[in-house]
Amino acid sequence: MATWNSRGLRGSVLEDLVNRSNEIYLEKGLALIQKIPTPITPIQIDKQSRHITLAYFEQKSTVDYIGCVQGIPVCFDAKECISDTFALQNLHDHQVRFMTNFEKQGGVAFLLIYYSSRDLFYYLPYRDMMEFWNRKESGGRKSFRIEELNMDYTLTPRQGIFVPYLDGLQKDLGQRE
Repeated sequence: MATWNSRGLRGSVLEDLVNRSNEIYLEKGLALIQKIPTPITPIQIDKQSRHITLAYFEQKSTVDYIGCVQGIPVCFDAKECISDTFALQNLHDHQVRFMTNFEKQGGVAFLLIYYSSRDLFYYLPYRDMMEFWNRKESGGRKSFRIEELNMDYTLTPRQGIFVPYLDGLQKDLGQRE
């Protein structure tokens, strides 16, 4: 089981950029998106500073973010990828189930992927995520390469919005109609 101090700061840069983008979207009245805290169970606490020094992540959490964009319920997970290949082991069964149920209820689910070696932000629509997931589940590749993605969903930072995922959402919604 992974522990809190063994995972370091993995994904924290992406999380910070998404959180700042969420603040700007809120300030502009465009969206209300909340970070869902990952539930942890403390194991060691420094008595002097009262800080958790060792903890383990509880098994089940949902996705990283959930909220509403101008009346549209959305949920998404943010993943960081160092190489051009995204390993689907970074996505968990319970997250896929949650996103599937969210979509069934009329919401929009997606992944935000940051390809750090390319400094590229990508919006992966639920339907595309499920194509890769189902391929894996039926015995196919357990990953997907950046070349398999629709580059129309690349997100370009602009106007102080570091991860402009509403651009990807707008394209996604347009293709659902």
